[in-house]
Amino acid sequence: MRLAFLGTPSESVASLLALVQHGHEVTVVVTRPDRRRSRGGSPTPSPVKAAAEALGIPVVHRVSELVPADMERGVVVAYGAMIPGSVLAQTPMLNVHFSLLPRWRGAAPVERAILAGDEHTGVSIMSLEETLDTGPVHLERRISIGEATVSELRATLGALGARTLVEVLDDPDRLAHPVPQAGPATYAAKIGPADLHLSAAMNVEAVARVVRLERAWLLADGRRLLVLAVRPFAGPLGSAGTITNVDGAVVLNGATDAVAVEVVRPEGSRTMSALEWWRGRVATTKEAVWG
Repeated sequence: MRLAFLGTPSESVASLLALVQHGHEVTVVVTRPDRRRSRGGSPTPSPVKAAAEALGIPVVHRVSELVPADMERGVVVAYGAMIPGSVLAQTPMLNVHFSLLPRWRGAAPVERAILAGDEHTGVSIMSLEETLDTGPVHLERRISIGEATVSELRATLGALGARTLVEVLDDPDRLAHPVPQAGPATYAAKIGPADLHLSAAMNVEAVARVVRLERAWLLADGRRLLVLAVRPFAGPLGSAGTITNVDGAVVLNGATDAVAVEVVRPEGSRTMSALEWWRGRVATTKEAVWG
């Protein structure tokens, strides 16, 4: 089948590779423009663009550059922007969405599933509509979330989505007869700084979920501190809202329980163990206030 592929991040690459490996002709790739990945760095291509160029597939950065006559269908995997209705009216498109629709329609389904403590998530191959993630579903695959971090879960879902996408394209009956979504819908809003802020009011489970998004932060000694890994702590609690060192464990004390921090990245510094950060604190107090 002649296809256009629309995607941007690394979890989209598996689907692009699977399409090529299974004999589909990807005529063009649409991806988001190159951007700087670090302060002062040069613009770099998206993972999808890099993969497409390695495969010798033409790359464009605007959906308006698609030519309907050159393709039978489009495939969208985490492209990062809405597809105009005028384009969908000319070319049918499949979307590989990383949730069990209609739960977690929207921009951040993987993160929202983790934050909500969902036991399961999965992929839904749906026909794309102009409205957000409302299209009928051709095939769904489910997995357990467990304690996966967001990057681990995205990688797993990317691979699962690739296999499920090929399965749909190889089944004319399934491709032609998607099933309308059923059940209550929830919306996966973009993740912002407030979603990633650790609070002393959180319990151990809530803290661990935010940390699994890999961008959790708090203020300690008045400075921003990224918290990258934690574990449960069963020792004596300090005062709520403090950080203490208990026999070498750097402990975030909440109102009812606590976690031991294992890996951090201080503002403007490198990733290090929590104990290394603690020993290098400028403050001389035996505890730090966090919030």
